[in-house]
Amino acid sequence: QVQVAQSGGGAVHPGGSLRLSCSASVRTFSNYYIGWFRQAPGNEREFVACIRWSGSDTYYGDSVNGRFTISRDNARNTVYLQMNSLKPEDTAVYYCAGSSLFAGRSVGRYEFWGQGTQVTVSS
Repeated sequence: QVQVAQSGGGAVHPGGSLRLSCSASVRTFSNYYIGWFRQAPGNEREFVACIRWSGSDTYYGDSVNGRFTISRDNARNTVYLQMNSLKPEDTAVYYCAGSSLFAGRSVGRYEFWGQGTQVTVSS
């Protein structure tokens, strides 16, 4: 079973920044597409970003495009989500997920999930 560890959440003021990390204990982490999703209370899980196994292609949800950056370090089996210019509406639990095939925005196509980390943006 894949072990996924997330870190980096917390509370920040509007306009602030946070960086989330996601590490997975898969043998060939570099072969996986990794996505980030978020879920606020009462809402469906929302696509945030995903990155191709090579790191050459990245995709973003409309609400975060231009403010968030996804990147990966395959040598460390880690994917990062740099979040800048945070807004109160970014408040949610953030999840990373992995798929051996391109899954994009499709929640159901991801094969493993992290436990989630809370991000709160408030003045």
